[in-house]
Amino acid sequence: MPPRPLARLRKLCLALPEAHEVEAWGEPTFRVRNKMFAMYASGANHHGGGRNAAWCKSVHVNQELLIRAAPDRFFSPPYVGPSGWIGVYLDDVCDWTELGDILREAYRLAAPKKLARALGSD
Repeated sequence: MPPRPLARLRKLCLALPEAHEVEAWGEPTFRVRNKMFAMYASGANHHGGGRNAAWCKSVHVNQELLIRAAPDRFFSPPYVGPSGWIGVYLDDVCDWTELGDILREAYRLAAPKKLARALGSD
C-alpha cells in the first residue's frame, strides 16, 4: 500500500533544514523557526473540502500560473489564498516530485536567509 498523503507530505517537509511540525487549527502545519511554510488540509473537514491537500506559501504570480495551467491539481486555498499561497491536491493527480519543488520554494520564502541558502539552488 502506498504511503498516506499526510505521511508523504510530512516526510518532504521535515527533510528541510530546521523544519518542524506544529498542530494548528486542528491540522498539521510545517514551519521553519516560527514561520509557517506549509499546511496539511484533510479532505474530511472544511479545510480540505472533500480532497486532501497541502497549502504552500507562494507568491501571487506562481499561484496564478499553476492554477491556470492545471486547475485539476492546484487551487487558491481559503484564508491564505489571497496572500498568494497555493493549494495542491494530494490525491491521484499529485506529482510528488513537483510538490517537493513547491515545498522547497515555500520554505525559502519563510526561512531566514542563511537557512534558505543552505538549500542551494535547484
